[in-house]
Amino acid sequence: MNRSSNTVAHRGISEDVFASNKVIRNTYLLLSMTLLFSAATAGMSMIYNLPYPGFGIVILGYIGFLFLIAKLRNSIWGIVSVFGFTGFMGMTLGPIINAYVSHFANGTQLVMTALGGAGVIFIGLSAYALTTRKDFSFLGGFVMVGVLVAFCAGIGALIFNLPTLSLAVSAMFILLMSGHILYHTSAMIHGGERNYIMATVMLYITIYNLFLSLLHLLAAFSGRE
Repeated sequence: MNRSSNTVAHRGISEDVFASNKVIRNTYLLLSMTLLFSAATAGMSMIYNLPYPGFGIVILGYIGFLFLIAKLRNSIWGIVSVFGFTGFMGMTLGPIINAYVSHFANGTQLVMTALGGAGVIFIGLSAYALTTRKDFSFLGGFVMVGVLVAFCAGIGALIFNLPTLSLAVSAMFILLMSGHILYHTSAMIHGGERNYIMATVMLYITIYNLFLSLLHLLAAFSGRE
């Protein structure tokens, strides 16, 4: 009886590990492809010098795509919608990058440094979570509340033209997105996230915000006009 129970328990653990590894593998594969696609659409946006669509349109598109992805996350159309979302975000990123490149003498260097910094942070924290397999689920509530506070503060800084607050918000986002990486990677490892489409979207958003926040801070402290 004990032997049978141990066999069932061992089989259950093996199935959980297999499912977790499958989610992680599919997530990083899809994330890699969508990052490349997003980079391509950002590049096209830069080449054709497309204008920034405006904060309102970006927010509506962002929320609309997230709603669509959540609705289609269990079908092949979920993957299509992820590419639509990341392509859209790349298109909105192109004009922002063009603005930094044209406004600062070392704009290209700032962009590449921010991109490299975001990559190092993402890979480093992901590797740490995957290697140690620690449970970072306790960060979930903190990150969620922190993002809401930072988002509201960012809107306030934009409306009232408060550059110091804007820099503080960027610094907050770097810390919060770092926690986000640990939390979502841990969720994939420990079974809290079983849908690789949603995991991909969450990690993409994290990298996107990391890049923009780093770019903002680098431009403020080392940009040469």
